Amino acid sequence: MKIGYDAKRAFTNTSGLGNYSRFIISGMMTHYPQEEYALFTPRRNDLFKDFFPPVAKTQVVQPDGLGKRFSSLWRTFGLRAALPKHGVQVYHGLSNELPYGIDRTRTKLVVTIHDLIFLRFPELYPTIDRYIYRKKFKDACDAAHQIIAISQQTAQDLEEFFGVGQEKVKVVYQDCDPVFQLIPEKETPNAIREKYALPEQFILCVGTLERRKNQLHLLKAWHAAGAQVPLAFIGRKTEYFKEMQAYISEHGLEKKVLFLPYIPFQELPVIYQLATLFVYPSIFEGFGIPIVEALNSRVPVITSTGSCFSEAGGPGTRYVSPTDVEALTHTMEEVLGSTDLQKEMVRQGLDHAKIFRPEVTLPALHQVYEQVLAG
Repeated sequence: MKIGYDAKRAFTNTSGLGNYSRFIISGMMTHYPQEEYALFTPRRNDLFKDFFPPVAKTQVVQPDGLGKRFSSLWRTFGLRAALPKHGVQVYHGLSNELPYGIDRTRTKLVVTIHDLIFLRFPELYPTIDRYIYRKKFKDACDAAHQIIAISQQTAQDLEEFFGVGQEKVKVVYQDCDPVFQLIPEKETPNAIREKYALPEQFILCVGTLERRKNQLHLLKAWHAAGAQVPLAFIGRKTEYFKEMQAYISEHGLEKKVLFLPYIPFQELPVIYQLATLFVYPSIFEGFGIPIVEALNSRVPVITSTGSCFSEAGGPGTRYVSPTDVEALTHTMEEVLGSTDLQKEMVRQGLDHAKIFRPEVTLPALHQVYEQVLAG
């Protein structure tokens, strides 16, 4: 079988969609080296030039001629000719979209839909963005032979907003990078703690500093709990950051709140492992990969009720309404006040994290490819 991938974000994106694309592509090549692979990308980034293993028959396909100048058009319309030319039997759009005009009898189409947050929370998106996303996502769902949803929550949203039948959707979870499962040598955590001036104990929150991620809610609950354990944030800053700054200044919390700079990816798991508690107060997610990163890093987790959070967090995680400051305050105090509870949450978290392992998820995805090819 020859499998084609939309690899643009795998080669160029440093965040969620890029991580997912690299996880799928490198994982499939490692577990199914007998297959052939074609990676379609308008450009490459030296940062991720070697993200896939040299174990499978792989070609990287980039545009030439006019396609180089109009790379977005090549990716949307140019693959109509490129896919059959390169003998692709199954093409997987890894980031919510598929090329237009593909002959569905010659090339079977699979698309991953990550979330429909722009429909569930339209006020967070400009009108033009919502229009473009809706058209791209809906067209991809209509064209696909099979849709991959990254969580049961996304599968439910596909049915609610697009009317997609359950038989067309397969839920296949994703894992975090294997680096989060490694335990570094003792010298490494000490060096990282010193480099970023991290205290002996701290609460960690990872994610873009934006309204949907709800970090101001965490600040308020932490302050109400007495702010005894410092709070560290890792994430890109948006306008919402100013509201967080204003709250910190108003209550004189500057010395107890850390906003860490850009963290090289190889150092991020160590910071997770150094944390006493991980809190993810987001209102809504398609999946919530930082939760899985924390579970693998052996950190107790508190996150929100609703959405996909219980899928990611499992039975050992504590869940609190993302609008209830008092409940989050109480839950943080409960977890921080009991080392036995922390150990039990970590144990259950590690056990739950096994369902996201590549040996579980990638065979399910490979089976989808086989089924659409046979269909």
